[in-house]
Parts: sequence; C-alpha cells; structure tokens
Amino acid sequence: MGVYLIILVTVLTHTSFKGSKVLISLYAIDLGANPFAIGVLFSMYSLFPVFLSVYAGRLSDRLGFRWPMLFGACGLLAGLLLPYFVPRIETLYVSAVLIGTCYIFYTVSVQHLIGSSGEGHERTRNYSLFSLGVALTSLLGPITAGFAIDSIGHRSTYLLLALFPALPILTLLFLARLLPKHQIRSEPKPEHRVMDLVRNMPLRRALITTGIVETGLELFNFYLPIYAHSIGFSASQIGIIMGAFALALLVVRTLMPILVRRSSEERVLSASLFLAGISCVLFPFVSSFTLLLVMSFTLGLGLGCGSPLSMVLAYNRSPPGRSGEAMGLRQTVNKATEVVVPIFFGTIGTALGMIPVFWLDAVMLAAGAMLMRRDVARSKMREGVKGQQ
Repeated sequence: MGVYLIILVTVLTHTSFKGSKVLISLYAIDLGANPFAIGVLFSMYSLFPVFLSVYAGRLSDRLGFRWPMLFGACGLLAGLLLPYFVPRIETLYVSAVLIGTCYIFYTVSVQHLIGSSGEGHERTRNYSLFSLGVALTSLLGPITAGFAIDSIGHRSTYLLLALFPALPILTLLFLARLLPKHQIRSEPKPEHRVMDLVRNMPLRRALITTGIVETGLELFNFYLPIYAHSIGFSASQIGIIMGAFALALLVVRTLMPILVRRSSEERVLSASLFLAGISCVLFPFVSSFTLLLVMSFTLGLGLGCGSPLSMVLAYNRSPPGRSGEAMGLRQTVNKATEVVVPIFFGTIGTALGMIPVFWLDAVMLAAGAMLMRRDVARSKMREGVKGQQ
C-alpha cells in the first residue's frame, strides 16, 4: 500500500514538473526567445541541483524521506506560481531555478525510498512500478500543458499546473504514517567521500550510462517542442507527439521486469540504447504529424528502460549504507547533463540545424550501449571463472 501511495503522489508532482518544461519552452517562444536562449532557460532547472544532489542523498540517508520531499513539493508549487503573477521572460529563469533547486530534494529522496522498499527482483519490480508512474507523467504533463495553452493561455496554464502538488503536500504533512518507512542511519563517517563512489568502477560505468540516457531524454524534451513548432504544429499537437513518447515509456516499462528476468539489466539496457540511437538518426528527416508520432513512440521504446535500469544498477552497485548518496550522485550526473545538453545542442542547432544535433546524440547512445555490452561480457567472464573453481 505504501509504495503505491508514494507513486501516486509522485505522479501528481511530476506531472506538473514535466508540464512546466513544455510550458516554459512554448511560453519563451511566444515571448520571442531563440533556441540558444531556450537552451539556457532549460539548463536553469539543473544548474544548482548539480551541486546539491549528493547533499540531498546524504540528507535522505540521515533524515529519511518526508521533509526533503515536502521541501521539494513546496518549491515546485512556488516556482509554478511565479510566472502567473509576474508574466515576464526574466521570471521564467527564476521559476526554472526555483523549481529545479527544490525539486531535486524530492527526486533523490523518493528514488532512494523506492530502492529501500525491497530486495533483488522485488526492488526491480518496485523501480519498474515507480518508473511506470513517471512515464505516465510524461504523458499527462505535456498533453495537459499543450491543451491548456491552446485553451486558456500560458499564464493560466501555470496556475493549473500549480494545483497538482497540493495533494502531495497535504499527504506528506498529515498522512506520512501511510507511506513506506525508511530506516534513518546516523551521521556518515568522516572517511566517506564522494570520490570513493566515483572510484567504484561498476558504479562509475552505471553513472556514465545514466548521463548518456539523460542526454537522449533531455534532447527530446528540449528540442521536440522547438522542432515541431518550427514546422508549424500547434501546442496541442506537440503535446500529443510528446504523449506518444510517454505511451512508449509505459509499454516498455510494463514489459521491463519480464525482459530483465529472462536476460539481465545490462543486456536490456544495451539493446534499448541501440534502438534509441537508430531513432535519433532518422528523427530529423521526419516532418509529418503521423510519422512524428511513430518516431516519438519508437524513441520512447528505446529510452524507456534507461532511467529505471540505471536506478537499479546505481542502487545495487552502491556501498552498504550509502545508497542514498549514490542515488544523489546519479542525480548529479543527470543534472550536469541537463545543464550542458540544452546549451550545447541549442548552440549547435542555432548554428548548424537539426541534423547534427540528433546524429551526435545517436553516437552517444551507441557508446552507452557498447559500455553495457562490455559489462555483460565481464559478467560472463566472472561466471566462467566461478564455474572453473
């Protein structure tokens, strides 16, 4: 019951978070921003979380999940209300910083909580259920934002999205006893350093793959609204195209536990990244609404396993007692990617167009797939050595 309740409140908060990213792009375009400016705007979501994610993980190790999650939900609410009351381009930057900085505490804590709620295949199942909820928000957020923009305008859409975190805030304040319990540990020992985690080679490979997966996700979230708007699609159509991507996430994450049981996390992740890379090669040549739906769905199938499997790998490969810190380090990699990717790809897109952006991402996804294939080969070698002993 507790796991399902925490997934429910996360669906509500993350729907508004995902919707805000579509809304901020289209509102910035409406206010006259170019792709580079929108890239900088997008990067503001992740600027401070780059430095705060590990601290958020340590906080969840020591204090539990409730207060960090409450802080994140309240910050999300405040950040969504700002553009409604002060509708200016400058306010969008402040809103992005506030939402991103506060929400990282929610994100790290809830991912740590889900991981600590089971062992082995049960943990993979819990992360799969959690990722299904997150995938649902990728469907609800963009579609809600898109149709609301066409119906009530950008400002009022911010007010609408601000309603979503209200129930999670009330739940965390008054119904925390119904949520999963997390064992709070004492203050970490002084010898615990972040670099110890970075030197952990299996964990480091998982973190590198995490960054590559996040690059693909961020490119889609950042560039799809710009690309679709440039070829004449409305906000509602853009929301539907992004919804097709989210629908694919739901499909592949439903099947993910079965695929992992028949194979392994590394094999499934490698195959999915190869599929995503192929999709990125073809994406910039598609301009019709129907084909964009198909390509978005295919890319979603490829990237859908990335986030939950990288969470499982990071949790499983973390040292005892430092799982929250490892999840925070994973978010540091994610947020650093989210800072660099929009600015970097926004600059390339402004100077050279869409094709180099998508093809460069395809190369990165293929590199991530090869990295996971090497992990599969290492596992086979270890199994062979054990079999000979």
